[in-house]
Amino acid sequence: MIITVSGKSKEVQDNLTVAQLIAEEQVETPEYVTVSVNDTFVESGAFKSTKLHDGDTVEFLYFMGGGR
Repeated sequence: MIITVSGKSKEVQDNLTVAQLIAEEQVETPEYVTVSVNDTFVESGAFKSTKLHDGDTVEFLYFMGGGR
């Protein structure tokens, strides 16, 4: 199936979960990443059970602190 990951089209296996995609994409500090699928945030506790579907758009978001 074809999904879009961080703006790039990618072919992945059917029934891929968010957790599996995070591992495949070698996301740095996965414990701090926020994931949206089709503009809907996925709770981190649901990464292992949330399956992706053909045509989905996935974004990895990192919140950074700092400043004054």
